[in-house]
Amino acid sequence: MMILQSINKHFEQIKSGGIIVFVKKVISSIYLILQIPIYLISIPTVIIIRLVRPWFLIRWNVLNSGRIGHFAKNTELYCCERDAKINSPSQRYIDLFYLKKYVCNKQLEKMWRRSGLIILPRWLLHPLFRVNRFINIFVPGGIYHEVGYLCGALKGSVNSVLDVHNLLERFQPHINFSDDEERKGKRILNDFGIPEDAKFVCLLVRDSGYLDRHKESEHLERWSYQSFRDGDIDKYVLAAEELARRGYYVFRMGGNVLKPLKSSNPKVIDYANLKIRSDFMDIYLGAKCRFCISTYSGFDLICDIFRKPIAFTAFVPFARLETHNKESLILTKRHINKRNQKELTVSEIFSSNVALSWDTNEFKKNEVELEENSPKKIKDLVIEMDERLNKRWKDTKEDLLLQKRFWSIYDKNIKKLNLKVPMYGKIKAQFGAKFLRENQNWIK
Repeated sequence: MMILQSINKHFEQIKSGGIIVFVKKVISSIYLILQIPIYLISIPTVIIIRLVRPWFLIRWNVLNSGRIGHFAKNTELYCCERDAKINSPSQRYIDLFYLKKYVCNKQLEKMWRRSGLIILPRWLLHPLFRVNRFINIFVPGGIYHEVGYLCGALKGSVNSVLDVHNLLERFQPHINFSDDEERKGKRILNDFGIPEDAKFVCLLVRDSGYLDRHKESEHLERWSYQSFRDGDIDKYVLAAEELARRGYYVFRMGGNVLKPLKSSNPKVIDYANLKIRSDFMDIYLGAKCRFCISTYSGFDLICDIFRKPIAFTAFVPFARLETHNKESLILTKRHINKRNQKELTVSEIFSSNVALSWDTNEFKKNEVELEENSPKKIKDLVIEMDERLNKRWKDTKEDLLLQKRFWSIYDKNIKKLNLKVPMYGKIKAQFGAKFLRENQNWIK
């Protein structure tokens, strides 16, 4: 009987899912039909825009609003490049933007809209984009009308979220909170029992919870290959409780997380599973935290664009280290040779063809297994971060030599990759000092 009920439930889910898919297809079809006049008008519009290019350049592109990290960092880097006059046209120009169909965070959208960026409706600008691409097949030159052609921050290349010009330290954030939003954020924290002058940290551990929730949609198909980046929140309890002992509140961030953060300490808050979680508070906490602890995932780029330091505890891919923030600290996941179970050294990670891998299958193919750092190593890193930020940390001569040695070997191996675009600018971040002291044979 129970088996029969289970089968019936399964078929009901399929039926329900099928109806949803059908309705979405009908809506999409109607939308496309309504777009036909816009596309027809776009043809002469694009031709005119191309003709006036020698005197005035009109460019456009889509902001990657579907992924919070790209929506934050790509856009911020574009603004910084614009202010620094890097990759900008030498003539008079205007840049127009539109959003993807899905906007991951409405508060972030609101802040970008009032930042000075010209963000037009998708139904208006997307047809221009596509018509221009189509015409470009027959008449080259359309690429000059795409912002990403010159601006690396929006190019969608390997360099898309990397601050290769060290611009974040040169410019202030291009988005901010209104006075009403500042009061709102403080009020919510106060109502939750967080004193106004309290210091707090954001904790982000990427897991498969979001993908599992959307397993009936395209998300699983598109993003499950990045499961090599996932982590276990249980390994962070020791570090979180240590920070609580040091006077911090710890907010565990995330949406639709796989499992709860289990701690009896009242200062360790599983915000990801609370009703106060919202688009607004996600951005507010990321912008106001003292620092962020992260396995390297989209949300930490909110902290990044507000110039907050990040303690990366499990950074992969290894060749993509975020090096621009002088207060950030880094650990990578342990790379293990599956044949002999030995940990790969820095150079061996590169020679094993996984330093730039964005696919779990590539690690399997090259017989490399990734392991998270132990709770103690994670705790050591966050202690180092706290000590450095509070000016209590003193690097020994050995520490300085180990940092120099690590980054020299790292840089040498990056150059061997012969990449067409740079991976970083001037290296400001530091690798975990205690880790380097205890793993000197790894630095080869």
